[in-house]
Amino acid sequence: MAVLREQDQTYLNSLGYSHTVEVVDGFVHTVLAEFPTPGLDQAHVDLLLRLPIGFPDATPDMFWVSPALTAKGAAIPGTEVIENHVGRTWQRWSRHIGGQWRPGVDNLETYLAYVRRALAIAGGH
Repeated sequence: MAVLREQDQTYLNSLGYSHTVEVVDGFVHTVLAEFPTPGLDQAHVDLLLRLPIGFPDATPDMFWVSPALTAKGAAIPGTEVIENHVGRTWQRWSRHIGGQWRPGVDNLETYLAYVRRALAIAGGH
């Protein structure tokens, strides 16, 4: 059973990251290994996207990283919560795309662009 739409799976495969995709607790857990985090205290992290069933028509909310990130040793606002998912601890990035999400237009590619922007802003870029 496909858990991501073909367009999103094709895009994910094209990125070249080692990744896993599985349905857990009503979400499509997508983990990308060694995701770059320029300007932050770790050069790479594992990135967890907990996509709602129905994505991309259903709006995603927040993302998670492991290990936890800081910026020049300082805590990053909205990242104080640590959660357990897929047998690991993750730093939750409380970033809410909300009304910016465009069902029928946005997809995994645009969501990862949003995640990259959030990481770049935190890293001072």
